[in-house]
Amino acid sequence: MSTFSNRLKNLRTNKNIMQKEMAKYLELATLSYQRYEYGEREPSFDKLIKLCDYFDVSVDYILGRTDKPEINK
Repeated sequence: MSTFSNRLKNLRTNKNIMQKEMAKYLELATLSYQRYEYGEREPSFDKLIKLCDYFDVSVDYILGRTDKPEINK
């Protein structure tokens, strides 16, 4: 699994959100979202930004470039 897929799964489970709910939020089929968490697929830029906004984390954090989830504003 990639850092991205691990971080995504951890963010989701820490908020007690089901994969089905995330898929609906992203306007994806549940299987498409699951592939993000399984490391089989990567999101488009717009979906990546939507995920970061939802979890209030930086793109660098969700991609594993930093361990600091804060967004630099």
